[in-house]
Amino acid sequence: QVQLVESGGGLVQAGGSLRLSCAASRSTITANAIGWHRQAPGKHRELVAAISSGGSINYNDSVKGRFTISRDNAKNMVYLQMNSLKPEDTAVYYCYIRWSWDRDGYWGQGTQVTVSS
Repeated sequence: QVQLVESGGGLVQAGGSLRLSCAASRSTITANAIGWHRQAPGKHRELVAAISSGGSINYNDSVKGRFTISRDNAKNMVYLQMNSLKPEDTAVYYCYIRWSWDRDGYWGQGTQVTVSS
């Protein structure tokens, strides 16, 4: 069973920064989809940022220019650097990784990000 463990969440003032980390128990070299999603209270889970199998990166329009997704295959880690945080970024953030031979991907347990105004 693959495990994804997020860390790095917390409470930060508006304008501040946080770096989320996701540690995978399986090598990420062969992952063909990597992403960060978030879910705010009372809202559906939404995609924040993703890296496709071809290496292209996509961001939710609301975080473009502020958030950066990256991966370190040597460490089996995925990161989300979040700058210029806004109160509307408050949510539980989830790491998602799918490997080509799996029908479904895997989710982490989530990490809370709270941005105060």
